[in-house]
Amino acid sequence: MARSPKIHKSLTVSQAKMSLKSLTGWHLAKNSKMIYREFVIKDFMAAIELINRIAKIAENQKHHPNIHLTDYRKLLVELTTHDIGGLSVNDFIEAGKINDLPVELKC
Repeated sequence: MARSPKIHKSLTVSQAKMSLKSLTGWHLAKNSKMIYREFVIKDFMAAIELINRIAKIAENQKHHPNIHLTDYRKLLVELTTHDIGGLSVNDFIEAGKINDLPVELKC
């Protein structure tokens, strides 16, 4: 996979909202500097497997999300471009790649 390009300026709120339209399950944070998606996974091991899949994408892209696992299967993934203190196109590219991963959700 190609490394994410270097970004110098964050997206505007309207650009971020437009980019979100194609991403199922993702939301814009209230401060408009981050997008996030919440998952309720089948069980603990399925959550860990998803975290590991996300980690591989992040390493390949050199673009690392914040990942929170609580209550053994509730997973929160947050994307922002730390270098610019806001959102870049890289966040939306990575969110799309995460959406393409197989996920065992709670029934």
